[in-house]
Amino acid sequence: MRAALLKQLGRPPVVANIPIPTPKPGQALVRVTAAPLNPLDLLIASGHFYAGPPAIPYVPGAEGVGYVVQATSLTTGTRVRFETHAGYSGTGSLAEYVGVEESATLPIEEDLPDADAAALGVSALAGWVSLQWRAQLMPGERVLVLGATGAVGQIAIQAARLLGAGHVVAAARPGETLEALKDLGADAIVPLDSQDPVFLEAAFREAAGGPVDVTIDPLWGPPALAAIRATATMGRVVNLGQSAASEVPVSSAAVRGRMVAVLGYSNLVAPAHVLAAAYKKIIHHARRGDLRMHLSTFTLGDVAEAWVEQKASPHRKLVVVL
Repeated sequence: MRAALLKQLGRPPVVANIPIPTPKPGQALVRVTAAPLNPLDLLIASGHFYAGPPAIPYVPGAEGVGYVVQATSLTTGTRVRFETHAGYSGTGSLAEYVGVEESATLPIEEDLPDADAAALGVSALAGWVSLQWRAQLMPGERVLVLGATGAVGQIAIQAARLLGAGHVVAAARPGETLEALKDLGADAIVPLDSQDPVFLEAAFREAAGGPVDVTIDPLWGPPALAAIRATATMGRVVNLGQSAASEVPVSSAAVRGRMVAVLGYSNLVAPAHVLAAAYKKIIHHARRGDLRMHLSTFTLGDVAEAWVEQKASPHRKLVVVL
């Protein structure tokens, strides 16, 4: 079968012919039709993921969509979303076939194109579940989304609306894409053209019309510090990443004085039943047109090009279609 093979850490994968995997007990053989690229894929391939460097060569790809070819408890032909342990055990999703744990699959019942269903995986789950489950968003609350032009941020804006937020503020680096977020449901826009937490705190409060109840933060760094300071009493700041900085000094008073909860979130730790229920909701809303993700598709032959583009942090989801 054809697959994307990563032979050197820090370099894009190349297309190669490798054997079709033989599923182990408890695994399903899936014919892959769409595989999105995620920051996680590049992080693993860099050798800096917390689980350690992957064993090379390997087929990358943490998730995908496809059809069951062989399984014990799944019906042949069932369309599923699946996750892999690419780089650590088994084949990743950037291949024509993959062997995955049957427990790591979820049937897709909604009538949605494979590429769209794949694009609404890891990133969409992070944006939705961090709000709905981790932050326990309540109707009418004010929401701030940092890094709002990214895939997670775009979904978080729409999820906030669908989950009943009263006011949604989108914050990201200035540009045309940032202004377009109003079409996704943002009430106000804050350009992150300053690294001054005092300035950003005031900007967040003004844009939100008061203190913020919930912040979704994939950035950390000065924007997160400003968000913590702008948080309402009993408010929540949910951190999903560190693309701005890995550390930030936060005073005890900023957290203690208003009983602010700073919460971590990771799809890798969230309960499987929570993720499964959320994915069904996401796909349902996408089919109805209530939720969308900007995406671009690539063939497997163009996987190196897609890989390089993903490294540049595009404001859309990149999906390899097989």
